[in-house]
Amino acid sequence: MSYSLSELNSRGVPSLVEGLQDVKEWMGRRERILSEWLNYVEELPGNRGAVRWETLSEEEEECYVRLRIRYTVSDGDEVPAILLVPKAVAGGGSGKAPAVLALHPTAEAGKGDVATPAGRDNRRYGVELAERGYVVLAPDVIAFGERVFPGAQPYMTAPFYEQRSGWTAVGKMLFDHMHGLDLLESLPFVDADRIGAIGHSLGGYNAYFLAGLDRRVKAIAVSCGFTVFAGDPEPNRWGQREWFSHIPRISADLAEGRVPFEHHEIAALVAPTPFFNWNGTLDHIFPNWQRISEACAAIDELYRFLGAEGRFSYLWGNSGHDFPANIRESAYTFLDRHLKL
Repeated sequence: MSYSLSELNSRGVPSLVEGLQDVKEWMGRRERILSEWLNYVEELPGNRGAVRWETLSEEEEECYVRLRIRYTVSDGDEVPAILLVPKAVAGGGSGKAPAVLALHPTAEAGKGDVATPAGRDNRRYGVELAERGYVVLAPDVIAFGERVFPGAQPYMTAPFYEQRSGWTAVGKMLFDHMHGLDLLESLPFVDADRIGAIGHSLGGYNAYFLAGLDRRVKAIAVSCGFTVFAGDPEPNRWGQREWFSHIPRISADLAEGRVPFEHHEIAALVAPTPFFNWNGTLDHIFPNWQRISEACAAIDELYRFLGAEGRFSYLWGNSGHDFPANIRESAYTFLDRHLKL
């Protein structure tokens, strides 16, 4: 699983299926990838208990209700979130609806960026999905929105690591999102077999990280959130930094010129769950688009190997780090196809 970073940069990403004869052999390889991934994000506690949440306020929009809520996770933290419920669903007359975790990008407003009219242009995908009939849960992750640590600036995870020895920020985000799935499953108007996830940038990789670990996620849409170490001018974005430190241990590996995995292997954990991915060739955050494209092709090859052709869809365009309207419409159509049947 460990790779020389210089070899990745020169040769590109490895195949996901080379040497495999059948699906059983892939499952063995998948287990090895998953084991190494959990070794780095830290093992996630398995017993979460019953979900507990409360409504703090309620606002009516034209076709949905916005609930500001707070749910408690089993490590004692409280997660502020926005729950958008289409009025047709809230009335109980249209049966159970599909639901989506709308995971926010790197924005000080956190959940407000995707689930309120005050969110930035091209980021209000939570609102737009609620208008399409989805129940939407948009939580804050640590260091964003209402979860900025006291005395710290937004995006700063140093207080988290001071408080939580043995955890990683990635592991904590995933742990909290699994509780979010628990909450959605518990709602009487949500169809638990039709829950998806969507996100841009930070929210994008949270979506595929989550879907790779939790099969309750039945489809995902990722915007500018998938990248690889190969060709990345800033590979330590995943390690120890002065601001948001994802998995600090990776910095020690990089100091030795290696990485413990390549990110398309982590994305491959999602297969064969339907997976929509979008990247722009002018993305200044993830500029290594040639290597990312190779990785997307490798993931597509895996989906075909698994007999899941068509379940992985990846789009490219001459755009920056953005989620343009035409791409959002493609993402929503993809989710509709896999969650609203």
